[in-house]
Amino acid sequence: MIVSSSARSAPGLLPGLLPLLLLALLLPVLVLSAAVSAAGAVHRPSEPTPPLPGARVDPALLHRSGTQVRLPPGATPPPALSARAWLVADAGTGHVLAARDAHRRLPPASTLKALFALTVLPKLSQTAQHTVAEEELTGIGAGSSLVGVKENLTYRIADLWRGVFLHSGNDAVRVLAGLNGGWEATARQMEATARSLGAMDTKVVSPDGYDAPGQVSSAYDLAVFGREGLRNPDFARYCSLPYATFPAGGWSYGIRNTNRLLTGEDGIAKYPGILGVKNGYTSNAGHTLIAAARRDGRTLVVTVLNPSGGQRAVYEEARELLDWGFATGPAARPVGSLLPPAATRLVSGAPKAPATPGTGTAPAAAGAPGRGAASGPSAGTAPRAAAEAASGSRTPAATAPSAASAGTPAGTQGSGGAPLPAGAAAAPGTAGATGPAGADGGRAPSALVPLLVVGSACVAAAALWATRRRTAR
Repeated sequence: MIVSSSARSAPGLLPGLLPLLLLALLLPVLVLSAAVSAAGAVHRPSEPTPPLPGARVDPALLHRSGTQVRLPPGATPPPALSARAWLVADAGTGHVLAARDAHRRLPPASTLKALFALTVLPKLSQTAQHTVAEEELTGIGAGSSLVGVKENLTYRIADLWRGVFLHSGNDAVRVLAGLNGGWEATARQMEATARSLGAMDTKVVSPDGYDAPGQVSSAYDLAVFGREGLRNPDFARYCSLPYATFPAGGWSYGIRNTNRLLTGEDGIAKYPGILGVKNGYTSNAGHTLIAAARRDGRTLVVTVLNPSGGQRAVYEEARELLDWGFATGPAARPVGSLLPPAATRLVSGAPKAPATPGTGTAPAAAGAPGRGAASGPSAGTAPRAAAEAASGSRTPAATAPSAASAGTPAGTQGSGGAPLPAGAAAAPGTAGATGPAGADGGRAPSALVPLLVVGSACVAAAALWATRRRTAR
C-alpha cells in the first residue's frame, strides 16, 4: 500500500506553525499598546523645569557712587541728569537697568506716601465710611498740602485715598493713619513693610512724607515701593487717576493729580503710556518723583530725587529716563534687582505683572459704616485677569474692592487694575499639580507595558515551540 508522504507530514507541521500563529495574533495587540503608550507620552504634562539663571549681579554694585550701567559697545548711555539720585528699572523683571547713587539716603517728601499706601491700603475697607473728629486733624505740619478734610463730615475710605494719591493731602493721611492704629504705629508698620521688601534705606518719622529729622529714603527704595504698588489693584487704580471729585458735605469739588506727567498740565506734556505713581515736594527734599509707564508690553519704573532745575526738571528728567529705558534698556545688562531677598520675601511662588489701570474689577469688600469697619481688614480679595507677560514678586495678600465699591464718583476718570494671578505651581497631590498624571487626572500609560507584552509573548512562543518539538520526537 502506498502512503502519501504529505499526509504523514501534516501533523508535524502544526507544532511549527503554532508559534507563528500566536505571534500573528499578538502583533495587533503589541501595535495598539505601543500606540496608546506613545499617545500618553505626547499628552503627558511636562515636568516643571527650574527657571534659567538670571544675570549674575554683584549686590554691592548699586551701593557704589556715580552712574552704574552695563551696555554693549555702541549702545546709547543713559542721559546725564542733574538729579542727586535716580534709577530706572523694568517693573516686570525687577532688573535695574541703570542708576546713579541708588542707595544715597535723601529726604523723600510725599513719594513716601507710596509706602504709606502699600502698608495701609490692604487693612482698610474701601467701602467703609468714617466721620472725622477734630482731634484727628491735629499735628499736621505747617505748609502741608491739604485736600480739604473737615471735622464732623463723613467720608468713604475711598474718598480719603483719592485725597492722598491725587492731591497729596496730609490731612487725609492723618485720618487714615488714625484708623490704622495711630501715627507712630503706622510709621513702624511702614518701616516693617519696607524691610520685608528689601528696602533698607528708608527711615519713617512722618508717614505723610513731611520733613522730619532723620526721615530718609533712596532712589532704590522708592523704586521698590512704586513697583510693588503697581501690583496692588487699588494702588494702581488710585495712582493712575488724573481727576476726581472730593466730598464737602452736601456738595463736592474737583481735584486733579499733582503728577504732571499724568495730567499733561502746567506746561509739561503728558507721557505716553503713563501709569502714575507719586510725586512730592518739600523745602528740604526738593522735588521728588516715582513714575511708571507701559509701552510695547514692557513696564518701566523710574525715580528722580532733587534735580537742580525744580519742578519742571523732575518731570523732564523722568521723561528722559523712560525714553532711554524703552529704547536702550533691553540691551542693558542689569546692575541690580528690585526683587526682595529670598529670606524676606513675603509670598513665594511665580511672580506676576504690574496691574493694568483700566481693566478688571473684583468683588466689593464688605464694610459697615463707622470706625470699627474702617479699621478692620477688607474682606474682598480676588484674582484678576492677566494684562502683561512680565514677571516680578507679589506683595502680601491685599484686598481688592471694585471701582464701583471704591466709590469713584460718576463722571470722573477712574479705572481699575488687573494684575496677573500669582500662578504658583500646585503642590503635589493637588488639582493642577504637574507630574506624571494624565490630562484626566489618571496615570499616563507606562512605556514598560509594550515591553512586558512582547517579552511575555516571546517566552510563551518559545515554550510552546519547545514543547511541540519534544512531543514530535
